[in-house]
Amino acid sequence: MTVVGEKQPGILDVDVAIIGAGPAGLTAGYLLTKQGKSVAIIEKDDTYVGGISRTVEHEGYRFDIGGHRFFSKSQQVVDLWNEILPDDFIQRPRMSRIYYEGKFYSYPLRAFEALGNLGILRSTACMVSYLRYKMFPIKDVRSFEDWTTNQFGKKLYSIFFKTYTEKVWGMPCDEMSADWAAQRIKGLSLWNAVTDGLKRSLGLNKKPNDGQEVKTLLETFRYPRLGPGMMWDAARDHIQVTGKGTVLMGHALDRLASDGSGGWSMTADGPDGKVQIRAKDAISSAPMRELSKRVHPLPQSSLQATNLKYRDFLTVALMVKSDDLFPDNWIYIHDDRVQVGRVQNFRSWSPEMVPDEDMACVGLEYFCFEGDGLWSSSDEDLVAQATREMEILGLCDPSKVVGGTVVRQEKAYPVYDDEYEANVEAMRIELEEKYPSLYLVGRNGMHRYNNQDHAMMTAMLTVENILAGERIYDTWCVNEDAEYHEAGDEGAQASLAARDVQSDTKPLSDDQVAALTSLRGVPERIAPEADEPKRKSA
Repeated sequence: MTVVGEKQPGILDVDVAIIGAGPAGLTAGYLLTKQGKSVAIIEKDDTYVGGISRTVEHEGYRFDIGGHRFFSKSQQVVDLWNEILPDDFIQRPRMSRIYYEGKFYSYPLRAFEALGNLGILRSTACMVSYLRYKMFPIKDVRSFEDWTTNQFGKKLYSIFFKTYTEKVWGMPCDEMSADWAAQRIKGLSLWNAVTDGLKRSLGLNKKPNDGQEVKTLLETFRYPRLGPGMMWDAARDHIQVTGKGTVLMGHALDRLASDGSGGWSMTADGPDGKVQIRAKDAISSAPMRELSKRVHPLPQSSLQATNLKYRDFLTVALMVKSDDLFPDNWIYIHDDRVQVGRVQNFRSWSPEMVPDEDMACVGLEYFCFEGDGLWSSSDEDLVAQATREMEILGLCDPSKVVGGTVVRQEKAYPVYDDEYEANVEAMRIELEEKYPSLYLVGRNGMHRYNNQDHAMMTAMLTVENILAGERIYDTWCVNEDAEYHEAGDEGAQASLAARDVQSDTKPLSDDQVAALTSLRGVPERIAPEADEPKRKSA
């Protein structure tokens, strides 16, 4: 057991109890202790803070869980990053490619390279397929497959969309909502992609961002030199130094009970037994499904929350005898011969992630459901599978692999099925009405597939609400249809409209909205028609 702040916690009386030491929980704890409030944070992981933004260390090698670039259009978020970690950011070049049939395709597209890789016959077939669906489009567009086929043709859809998308989400593209495809791929047309690729290939584009018409990609990004966990380790340490904060590692939520007077009594299970925390306010970044089972009295909406679903994730890190294997930060794997969906190159994120200059370290990412065949495989079997798949892909010689380890991340991606919105809304409304001193924050706390800055902003606004003694900000104020492109200057304010809220709720600034609209795209299942048999759930 690791305890930060209290060696023998016993019963802790604090101003605010916080569930989860991820970006949202630690942001709240950091800002509250700065204002003189006492906090106690429970984290079920024995070793690491940061949640999915943690950095795992194994024999001197460091692994980022999924890749976390530090970019936000919100100046408030950027300023907070700089305040917590002022001297340890590095600027890194961004490079990512698509792997398909043994060849690499620059991402974004380079026209001559794509033509050369596909060959004249297949390129012609792609254009014929594109023209066919432009002239005779699918009329009843319901699915991701329908929408993407109409936009790019069946050939390009099958090459660059189908395999990877189905790996990530574990559902067929013909069962995903067309609305998600329209939002996720908004603004991209084949003609613009080809003409933009021609300009890139001929060197005609100009800075910034290489002159891309749809500026969705940054060419460089900031990154903590020892990985994103460095940020959250620092936040935890700042909380401790104030003397106002306690972080209990290896402690999982057992019960969050209303004390009948507007406050809370929280118990957590740790290696040495239960710990009790009493607080005026409570903040939860725990998955809504898990929280619903542990709030007392049991919410009526707990049944709806139980139906919330998640996509899980694991990384197999391989240590390979090589100074480096490829220059990319990551490679998307569009190949149905293997189960891996993406390969990270940790040295390209930061050279300090790899302790030996003669070694390379890569992370193979597998998308799965907790309890399925991949998730349940032994670490040894997963390392062997990852090694085989690297050989199949031609990315490394298996004889050069000298070690490996596995990192599992449960509930990595909230699933947006046809019922999730109603389920989330039922629990949110009930908890806010019955328990105004309980606040939900972060990706899993709000069941929103968000970026790191979104999670932080929900915590920042929640702190303002707690300090004010009322909900002066609506932390759920997210315009889900807004485009959030990684373009423009970091910290640049975005003029995006927030949803209508109650007249007694303070409007958000453009800067706050800029962070709260940084949701990632998540596919929804096609909602079944009343007269059709219900499709299977995700």
